Amino acid sequence: MPRDTLTRNQIIRTAVELMDTDGLEGLNMRALGKRLDSAATAVYWHVKNKDNLVLLATDQVWGELKLPDLAAVGWRTAAFAMATDLYGMFVRHPWLVQVLAAHVVYGDGKACHDDHSLAVYEAAGFTGAQADQAAATVFTYILGNAAGIAATASLTRKHSADRTTAEEQFQEAMTKAREIAMCYPRLRARLETQAAAEYAAAPDKTFEFGLQALLDGLEQELAA
Repeated sequence: MPRDTLTRNQIIRTAVELMDTDGLEGLNMRALGKRLDSAATAVYWHVKNKDNLVLLATDQVWGELKLPDLAAVGWRTAAFAMATDLYGMFVRHPWLVQVLAAHVVYGDGKACHDDHSLAVYEAAGFTGAQADQAAATVFTYILGNAAGIAATASLTRKHSADRTTAEEQFQEAMTKAREIAMCYPRLRARLETQAAAEYAAAPDKTFEFGLQALLDGLEQELAA
């Protein structure tokens, strides 16, 4: 694709697609240029460098998030909706966890989301630093849960060239983990139940359970 037909939005969308499949480590100007059917040097007419492109791509996906109308729903409904939506974004784009660990992330999309998040907790009754603390606590919980998804995606990519070997390594690791766990009474009891056949496998709705418990705690803080 010639330089003059490329647009910044095309480059950003393609960068998002590339990182969705190859992770943050898979993003480079040569690979991006190949996807765009353009010379890698042409990309630099629209973005400063790779770090700049990562921030632009990050802010674009942050714009995917929906912002509940606080005039139509209560703060807790809004907080739950925003948290599950944000978690879903991390699931769709696991490279975001890597970005947050390596970059200072900023942009209009993220700022709009953060501002609305503060509005949610202010509507609940938190003021000043308390609203910041409430929003940060929920965000940290979401990010912690997303870290496991990002790690799984990274390992999958790492062994994608040889799926047989990857599966064998995974099964070997799980077997060893089970053997060790069987030496501990609570882990053994958990593994022996039909509902938890795999070591370290979280029960269904674990994220939602933890989020509700976290919001319960924030409500109790307000009451106190």
